[in-house]
Amino acid sequence: MQEYIDAFLDHLKYERNVSEHTLRNYRIDLLQFYDYLAPADATGNRRPVDIRQIDHITIREFLASLYAKRKKKTSIARKLATLRSFFKYLCREQVLEMNPASLVATPRLERKLPKFLSVEEVFRFLELPDTETVLGKRDRAVLELLYATGMRVSELVNLNLDDVDFKNRSIRVRGKGRKERIVPFGRKALEALEAYLGVRGQLLIQAPEQERDPRALFLNYQGTRLTTRSVGRIIARYAKMCADIPPKISPHSLRHSCATHLLNAGADLRAIQELLGHARLTTTQIYTHVSMEKLIEVYDRAHPKA
Repeated sequence: MQEYIDAFLDHLKYERNVSEHTLRNYRIDLLQFYDYLAPADATGNRRPVDIRQIDHITIREFLASLYAKRKKKTSIARKLATLRSFFKYLCREQVLEMNPASLVATPRLERKLPKFLSVEEVFRFLELPDTETVLGKRDRAVLELLYATGMRVSELVNLNLDDVDFKNRSIRVRGKGRKERIVPFGRKALEALEAYLGVRGQLLIQAPEQERDPRALFLNYQGTRLTTRSVGRIIARYAKMCADIPPKISPHSLRHSCATHLLNAGADLRAIQELLGHARLTTTQIYTHVSMEKLIEVYDRAHPKA
C-alpha cells in the first residue's frame, strides 16, 4: 500500500501543486489509515494489505476508531476527505473500479461563525506597534496588509518584493493550489509598507549570507523570511496589550474582519470571494450569516416593536 500512497503524494505535489502544509496533512491522514489496517511490529514491518479488499465497511470502522479516541469531528471529516481523494486517484489510475470512500457519509459538522473584530477594534489594534522601532514598522505593515487584503497568513509570508505593485496599490498573491490572484490594498497599508521598506535592509543584514533571501518581503529579526508561526506570535503579543480586544484573536481574525466589514459596507459577495481566493462561493457565504447576526442584534436593540 505504501507505493500507492507515495504515488498519490507525488501526484499532489507535482501535478496538483498543493502546498507543503496540505501535502503534510494528506501524508499524516493516509499513514494513520495504513497504521490502522496494518500496524507496524517491533521491527517496523507490516503485514501486506490488498488495497482492492478495502471497502466502505473498513473505512467506517476506521472512522469509528477515531470517534472512540474522541477525535474532533472536523479532524475525522478531513481524514475521510483525504481517503476519498486517495481512492478517486486510484480509480483514475485503474487500480480500483470504484471508490469505497464515496459510500461513507461525512460527519455532520457544527458550522462555527468566524470571529472578527469591530471596525473600531481593528483600528485600535493596528495602532499598537511602536513605529519608532524597526520591528514595530514591520509589525505595522504586517497587520495593515492582513486587514487591507484579507489574505491568509501563509500567503503573506510567501510574498516577495516583486509581488507588490506600489504604483497601482496591488499585490500578486499565491493562494491554495498555487493559484494566483491580484489583490488591491489601501493608502494606509501603502504608507505602512513604505515605512517598513525604509528599514528592511537593517533586518536583512542580520542574516548569514548563505541564509539571506533578498526576495522575501517580510523578514524576522534574524533577517530571514518571516514564518506563519511568527506572525501568530506577533498578533498574540499585541492582543495581550489591548484589554478591550479579544485575547484569542489570530491572523485569520483579521481576514474575517476584512471580509465582514466589506460585506457590511455593501461589497458584492462575489467580489469578496475573489479577494479572499475562495474556490467556492459557499465558503464566502459564511459572512452573510455574520452580517445577519449583526442585523438582528441592531434590530433588537433599536426597533421600538422588537
